Amino acid sequence: MLSNSRTAYHIHDHERCINAALQLAREICQKNKVNMTPTKEQVLKLIWQSHRPIGAYQIQDQLAKISHKAVAPPTVYRALQFLTKLGLIHKIPSLNSFIGCPFPNSPQSNLFLICEGCGNIAEVSCKSVDYLLQKTCGTANFNLNSKNIELFGLCVLCSEFKTTQKSTEDSTA
Repeated sequence: MLSNSRTAYHIHDHERCINAALQLAREICQKNKVNMTPTKEQVLKLIWQSHRPIGAYQIQDQLAKISHKAVAPPTVYRALQFLTKLGLIHKIPSLNSFIGCPFPNSPQSNLFLICEGCGNIAEVSCKSVDYLLQKTCGTANFNLNSKNIELFGLCVLCSEFKTTQKSTEDSTA
């Protein structure tokens, strides 16, 4: 099982995440003989500034601030489409937003653990989940083309905070 939950749910320097994502993106672009334009690179950087999802219009606003000029929505959507196609980012449909892919060169389960407390998202890739889904689809005579599983709950930090907060409330009552 692959997961980025250790970093996604803990406070850390996102510069490392950004640099790692850019390095992988350059390698994948070179391998696929495609060009990573400055705009696409900037969009990837913006997405990796945190482990919280970001929407296309938020990206558009931030790009405009960085470049000091208006950025058209199609520019953002083309960059998002490019990055998604290469597996560098994922769309989180229920939130209509995007998140960086921590392991783009690995088989993808597209299983997202979304914290309702802090808003951070961790990605999990799990062979047993993939096997179960394939088996279920096979039994149902259904050809699975893609999957996106979103699980909502609390990360370890938010769970600990909630437990501590509850303990404090109980002791003062």
